[in-house]
Amino acid sequence: MALRKIVTVENPVLRQKAKRVTRFDASIKHLVEDLIETMHAANGVGLAAPQIAQSLRVMVAEYGDRQEVLINPEIIKESGEQVGPEGCLSIPGYIGENIKRAMMVVIKGRDVHGKEIRIRADGFFARVLQHEIDHLDGILYLDRLQRPEDLHRVEEDEETGEVKPEHPSKAQIAGAAGSAKDGSAS
Repeated sequence: MALRKIVTVENPVLRQKAKRVTRFDASIKHLVEDLIETMHAANGVGLAAPQIAQSLRVMVAEYGDRQEVLINPEIIKESGEQVGPEGCLSIPGYIGENIKRAMMVVIKGRDVHGKEIRIRADGFFARVLQHEIDHLDGILYLDRLQRPEDLHRVEEDEETGEVKPEHPSKAQIAGAAGSAKDGSAS
C-alpha cells in the first residue's frame, strides 16, 4: 500500500471520463489499497481513482461501519431527493451548499475480483457514492451548484481544529468555480 497525492481542481484528469476496468489483476487490488490508505490519511469518506491521477473507473467509500469498493459502478435506480452540503478532497478549502442528490441509490458494479455486485445506500452514504461516481464521469460538485453564492471558503481554527465557513468575495467564488469548470488554474 502507498499513500498517493490527491490532485486538485486544476488537474485535467478530474474533467475526463475515466476508463472502464477490463482486467481485474494485482494492479487493481493495489490501486484499491492505495485509495483506501489515501482516503483515510486525508480523513475523507470517499475517493475515486481520478483524484489520484488514475483515469480508471475505481472508487472507494466508507461511512460508519460500511466500506464499499466499486469498479465500473453504475447507478441503476434512484429515488427521493436530498439537498445538502458537499466538500471534496480535490477542492480543498471550499464547501458547496444546497447540492441536490438522490436520497436512495442502487448501484451495480464489480468488486476487486471482477464479480458483479449490487449495493443500496440511503441518505448521507448515497450522497457520498453519487459524488464519487461523478468523479468517474469528470463531474465535480461545483457543476451541481445552484448559485455561485452556494460556494463557501472554509478555514480551520488552528487552536480548536474546528472548521469555520467564511463567505468569499464574488471574485473568489468566480475563480474557484471557473477553474473547476474550465480546468484552468485560478
